[in-house]
Amino acid sequence: MKIHIKNMVSSRCVNQVNSILLDMGIPYISVELGEIEFNKELSFIQELDLKAKLKEEGLEFIDDNRTLLSERIKLIVIQMVHYSTENVKTNFSVYLSEKMKHNYTYLSNVFRAVNGMTIKQFIIINKIERIKELLLYGELNLSEISYKLNYSSIAHLSNQFKKITGLSPTEYRHLEVMHRIPLELIGRVKTVA
Repeated sequence: MKIHIKNMVSSRCVNQVNSILLDMGIPYISVELGEIEFNKELSFIQELDLKAKLKEEGLEFIDDNRTLLSERIKLIVIQMVHYSTENVKTNFSVYLSEKMKHNYTYLSNVFRAVNGMTIKQFIIINKIERIKELLLYGELNLSEISYKLNYSSIAHLSNQFKKITGLSPTEYRHLEVMHRIPLELIGRVKTVA
């Protein structure tokens, strides 16, 4: 039995869910981004308790197909932007359509209805947070970051970064405190800087 979980998009979330399940003594097969697999059905009480504990962590069961589709899109974007080592050379709308086996317009409409933002906006917010992370590490220069995140140029990256954060990447790099949004809050937080 699999249960899909909304907002479970980072390793921190996976660790929280593992901890909750262990504390509750609920046996499970695996916990991965966006889902928990159990070897048997949960009792009604276990399900209610688990829902309550997950809600305390900002996580929740997904009960409808539109939300499930939206969460799968989020996971693909997060995987691509934050964890992938391969550069997607095709247009992201084509990549997502192929991966999800749905028309991009349909995916985009569902995503916007569920999240109140477009897929493109969600991708940009994730890219900006990834740029912040890479600037914080200081291992890559802007040219390398631009290439890694599939920007057409350093100027494009810099313009988008400044439009979202109000700072150039260089100004951001020199801040004493670099503000970042945790992955599980991206898309739920209105400010990006």
